[in-house]
Amino acid sequence: MAAFVRQRFMVALVVLSVMLVVVFILPSSPSLNTNFVTIKGKSTIWDVRRLVEWRPCEWWSNGPLLALPEETNGYIRVDCYGGLNQMRRDLCDGVGIARLLNATLVLPKFEVAAYWNETSGFSDIFDVDYFIHQMRGYIEVIKELPEDLKSKEPVKVDCSKRKGLFDYVEYLIPFLRKDRFISITPAMSQRRDRYPAYAKSALCQACFKALQLKKHLVDKGLQMMEALPKSFLSLHLRFEPDMVAYSQCEYSGLSPASVDAIDAARGDRKPLLGDAARVWRNRGKCPLTPNETAFILQSLGIPNDTPIYLAAGDGLLEVEGLTNFYNKVYTKSSILDDVDFTSMHGNTKAALDYFISINSEAYVATYFGNMDKMVSAMRALNGKPKTLFLNRKAYAECTSKGMEGGELVEFLWNAHKNDYVMGRGSALPDCFCEFSLQ
Repeated sequence: MAAFVRQRFMVALVVLSVMLVVVFILPSSPSLNTNFVTIKGKSTIWDVRRLVEWRPCEWWSNGPLLALPEETNGYIRVDCYGGLNQMRRDLCDGVGIARLLNATLVLPKFEVAAYWNETSGFSDIFDVDYFIHQMRGYIEVIKELPEDLKSKEPVKVDCSKRKGLFDYVEYLIPFLRKDRFISITPAMSQRRDRYPAYAKSALCQACFKALQLKKHLVDKGLQMMEALPKSFLSLHLRFEPDMVAYSQCEYSGLSPASVDAIDAARGDRKPLLGDAARVWRNRGKCPLTPNETAFILQSLGIPNDTPIYLAAGDGLLEVEGLTNFYNKVYTKSSILDDVDFTSMHGNTKAALDYFISINSEAYVATYFGNMDKMVSAMRALNGKPKTLFLNRKAYAECTSKGMEGGELVEFLWNAHKNDYVMGRGSALPDCFCEFSLQ
């Protein structure tokens, strides 16, 4: 009888031990106060075999060029607004439009004052001579206007409702022929798929082969990479007050300082409530917090001693949610000396984040904005496959269903594994094509 009791006791002890291991190893909740513990023995997302790879499409990267017409219809300057990568997108679209219209491209104007409160321009960030050289045969680019137009300001033409080839041609050609020098800001809703191949080729060439950072920025980027541990991961984390305010999402558990900063940025854009808020979040529209980001990275088997370069703006909120678990996080301010860091313009900082991200061993983004699209495309161009966008929709769906612990980890692993295997969202479809790795 005593032996039987001892045997039952030993079985119960083993079962209790297993339960304690599960409780302490697997995170019980994705909430803002999650206590993370590394999951031992789990492979990382980078160990998964990919089936699809994105590469530049042959029709523009190696295809024949259509000869440029002998005479131009006029001169176009592209006026670019927003952050660095939004302005780059506008410029690339403007190149395609100018080629559509058989126009000569004047160096673009970067309207950065409203966004960055500074005056840096295109030539402060990008190598102008390299850009002009790389665009030869695709479109004519000039530094200066002809003598009779040098003192003339361009006629600004509203392109906000333009969409495709014939729309641009019919609308803009009369302005070009009448005024000879116009400025445009490309419409975000345009249909590039309607462009002829020669215009799309010019756009792709401009975006991915002709825009090279100036030497002093490249040198600074290389200096920063030398200061980083090898095989680091670059993480583009978006959780700034304006980003959260724009999303109209609400978060519980934020610090009072974060709440105040978000409220100050909201203006008239009030957060969604009730069913509307739940639907919006489940569609993946809410930015991931640093804590949620750390939770997903853990689910993907990224060890907590992974060196991480934080490619993010200066106003990032709740960063402790990441650094409390990932203990080797580096930022521009931690790598550069105070004088160097404080003297940089916003565009300079964005350019360095871009440079480090396209050259890092791995790149993870919590968003799919202009920088992420550009970085992922450049990494595909340079043969760097370890690129992943965290799936906000999958995260919202599983947490809304009350998943936790091992079930939640497994769900997130499978969702991101499928994305990585198929290279989903990892390059711009306008210029890149799928290649099977099977």
